[in-house]
Amino acid sequence: MWFGYAILAAACFGVRGILYQWTSQRPADRNLLFVGVYLSGALISLLLNLHARQPWNDGVGFGVLMGLFSFAANASLYKGYEVGRASVVAFFSALTPLVVVLAAFFLWGEALGAMQGAGFAVVILALVVVRYGQDLRSGQLRGWTWGMLAMGLYSFTDLSSKQSVLAGASMLPVLTAMFVTGTLLFLGMVVVSRYRKRSESRRSAGGSGSSVHHVLDDVERPAQPSAPAKPAWTSRRTLLWGMTVGLTNIVGMIMMLSALAGGITGIVSAIVALNIVIVLLYARFYLKETMSRREGFGIALAFAGILVLRLAS
Repeated sequence: MWFGYAILAAACFGVRGILYQWTSQRPADRNLLFVGVYLSGALISLLLNLHARQPWNDGVGFGVLMGLFSFAANASLYKGYEVGRASVVAFFSALTPLVVVLAAFFLWGEALGAMQGAGFAVVILALVVVRYGQDLRSGQLRGWTWGMLAMGLYSFTDLSSKQSVLAGASMLPVLTAMFVTGTLLFLGMVVVSRYRKRSESRRSAGGSGSSVHHVLDDVERPAQPSAPAKPAWTSRRTLLWGMTVGLTNIVGMIMMLSALAGGITGIVSAIVALNIVIVLLYARFYLKETMSRREGFGIALAFAGILVLRLAS
C-alpha cells in the first residue's frame, strides 16, 4: 500500500511542479505565492483535524522542523538558480534520495534488499540522467554550493517527516505545524522584500538623478522588454492562486507521510523525487518542447526503476 501512496505523492508534486512552471511565466510575487501555498495547507490540515480529532502530542514539534527545512530548501534552491547554472543546481538537488537512504541506514538501520537496492540505483541513475545538463558536462559549476545545500535541506525535510512517523506523531497536527511555520517564514520574506523595494525607491527618488541598479526577483520586478510589460498580479490574485496550488502540496504531503509510515525511507524519497518526470512529460507534450535523447533515456530508466521497486516491495 505504501508504494501506491508514494506514487500518488510523486503525481501530486509533479502537478505542483507544472503549476509552479506555469506561474513562473506570470508577473506574480513568488514569496506571496508561497505564502498562499503554505497557508492553504495549514487551513486544510487544521479543518481536516477538526473532523478527525487527531491528538496534538510531543511529535508535533517535528512539523515545525519540516516547515523550517522546506522553507530553507526552497530559499537555497532559488538562490542557486539566481547566482548559478540551473542545470547544476537541479543536478545536486536530485541527489536528495541518496542522502536520505544513507542517513536512514545509520539512524534507523534501514537496509535495502538486493532487488530493492538495484531498483533504487536505477531510479537514482534516472534522476541523474534527466538532470545532467550541458553546463555540468562542461564543468561550469556555478551555484553548486547552493545546490548541495538544497539537497541537504530537502533530505532533512524527508528525514524529519519519517522521524515524526516513528515518534507516533499524528499526521494532521504535524502537517498543520509544518504549514503554519512555512507560512510565517514566507510572510516574513514578503515583508522584507517590500521594505527593501520601498527603501530603494526612496533612495532613488532622493538621488542626483543617476539610476540605481539592483537585481531583484524576476517575479517581483520583471525585466523590461521592448513590448509593454504585463501588469503585475495583485496581491489578492497571487495569494488565492497560491492557495489553489497548495491543494496539490497538502495532498502530496499526506500521501508521502502515509508512504513513510509503511515503506522504506530512501525508496519512498526516490519515488517521490520522480515527480520531475511528470514535469518533463508536460513540457514535451503540452509545451511542445523538444525532448533530448538523454531525457528520454532517463524517463525510460525511471519507469524501469519503479517496476523493479514494485516487484521488490
